Amino acid sequence: MTEVADICSNLIRIDTTNPGSGERKAAEYVAGLLDEVGIEPTVVESAPQRTSVLARISGDGTDPDALLIHGHLDVVPADPSEWRLHPFSGEVEDGCVHGRGAVDMKGTLSMTLTAVREWARRGVRPRRDIVLAFVADEEATGEYGAGYVVEKHRDWFADCTEAISESGGFSWHQGDTRIYPVAVGERGTAWMRLTAKGVAGHGSKPAADNPVVELSRALVRIADHAWPVRLTPAVAQLIEGLSRALGTTIDIDRLDEEIERLPQAATLFKGVLRNSANPTMLEAGYKVNVIPGAAHAHVDGRFLPGFRDEFLETIDRLLGPKVTREFVSLDDAVSSPAEGLFDSLTAALRAEDPTGHPVPYVMSGGTDAKSFAKIGIRGYGFAPLMLPRDLNYFGMFHGVDERVPVDGLEFGVRVLERLLVDGPAAPAAS
Repeated sequence: MTEVADICSNLIRIDTTNPGSGERKAAEYVAGLLDEVGIEPTVVESAPQRTSVLARISGDGTDPDALLIHGHLDVVPADPSEWRLHPFSGEVEDGCVHGRGAVDMKGTLSMTLTAVREWARRGVRPRRDIVLAFVADEEATGEYGAGYVVEKHRDWFADCTEAISESGGFSWHQGDTRIYPVAVGERGTAWMRLTAKGVAGHGSKPAADNPVVELSRALVRIADHAWPVRLTPAVAQLIEGLSRALGTTIDIDRLDEEIERLPQAATLFKGVLRNSANPTMLEAGYKVNVIPGAAHAHVDGRFLPGFRDEFLETIDRLLGPKVTREFVSLDDAVSSPAEGLFDSLTAALRAEDPTGHPVPYVMSGGTDAKSFAKIGIRGYGFAPLMLPRDLNYFGMFHGVDERVPVDGLEFGVRVLERLLVDGPAAPAAS
């Protein structure tokens, strides 16, 4: 087994389910891997067992600004009864490392660790200082991870101008064309707890004011709402890049039809054409014959860059006068320019896959990039993977039978070497 696959497998075997017992064991493993090759780790805890690892690698001075490479140690829950192989086995089978976190995102952590360990063994220095942050709690609000290190250990990031992390740089196919979406932004997050209050009473009596009904009506209005298309500059760039890569014209005035015509390529933009709000949790009552005095629900809201106010105004209108909201988490949308570091990212991909087509990309969900954006660090989604056509990359996130190809991880290590050490040539025209 290659080093990158071995590290990925070992990380998966450490159960860091969030919520769960915390990330400390995984953090200790990562710190040990760094210390073993002379990279000094700093281990910090925001709460018992909520552990992150920070480190710095000195560059050769080619670029005076430091680059942050960050990733999260935690994973979402997994029910072993639903999986073909145990989700925390880290088993290597059919050329893939299997288990929870293989894609999201212990595979990416293993690529970074393999690359920096190889540099240390060879005495190689990257072109710029590298700050590593392996953090807790991304799968929740980030309060115990990125949020904590940004607030309490901000000096680590003082000279970091840019960052790379998850959810970009992977290969995606439309027919015979291999596309590499590199994330330049992500939608904002508005996780909300809704509350409807009414008059408690006996379930057999006519209800004076039933909060369950009021809340249900509001949730149906939210679920049924047709959010309008809002074509942001970054998504327009993505569609232009896809048009060039595919040798066609994607008509921005008929996007619903284009989604039908190019279903695989459209996967990259159809989730970021609009704001969205999905009811996800319900809580009401304690006995079948009692009308409760209150009912609660949670809604996962996402809004495009520049459309936060429109999103919240729409939500308030749909809730109506009897339902209130409070934020579980509210983070603004983030965006970075599709130039500068973006050009270096795409050049590194082309150097390893000359027939690939990198394009700018906007994530429908969110990452820890939002926390680092608050201190002025521009973030890019760049976890390079060359994947087989039949592997549903998006289905691996939080899905059953999550796995990552070993040769894809090895590809990612080579791309990181091209990016950070070799200094790729200027990007070719696409």
